[in-house]
Amino acid sequence: MTITNPLRNPPLGDQLLAQLRSLIVRGELSVGTHLVEGRIAERFGVSRGPVRDALRQLEIEGLVETRKRGVFVRGLSDHDLVELYSLRGALEGLAIREAIARLDAADWTPVDEAVEQMRAAATAPDAAKFAAADLDFHSGFYTIGDNRWLTAAWELHRPLFATVLEITNTDRDLVPVAEDHAYLRDVVRSGDVEAALAALTDHLHGSCSRIRVTLSERARPQPAF
Repeated sequence: MTITNPLRNPPLGDQLLAQLRSLIVRGELSVGTHLVEGRIAERFGVSRGPVRDALRQLEIEGLVETRKRGVFVRGLSDHDLVELYSLRGALEGLAIREAIARLDAADWTPVDEAVEQMRAAATAPDAAKFAAADLDFHSGFYTIGDNRWLTAAWELHRPLFATVLEITNTDRDLVPVAEDHAYLRDVVRSGDVEAALAALTDHLHGSCSRIRVTLSERARPQPAF
């Protein structure tokens, strides 16, 4: 685990949060690791404020927990992944229903652009850009559905899914994945609710299965801060 270089590019808090999230998801910070603000601040070359904010956000995401003696890593288990994808399926299923209900007034441009960005990133290949476009694609259904509360629930979990996808997409052929998204788009756009929900279920099941395999092979934890 190489984290010796201090963070220099703003915003520091976002960079720190992303790095800590990635270390936890990858399993490089083991479950039960005590995350000490001062040590983290020193290691990353930031003040304690961004550290405190990052740990607070990670607790909201369920990756760390506060105990009497401080903040500790909870990690992301296989069971957690199954539950996360179950939640995602429920949220996105509702988003798709609402998107189809607004089909006549829908602007599909963001969804179409996300598909093309995935195709380009798959050809490159660029796992990070692919993951970002992947999540933009799925966010498009929430935008079309125009339910701000549902969108807010999705946005809460999007950063964690982005990290997981970026890790999972490394060193694999992303072209079929991009085309799978294009297929899902077309089925949703057809207006057939049952077919769209079935396609979504298959899509998320495949994604969850790939992620579970990848994360089951995570590196051994490194020494704590």
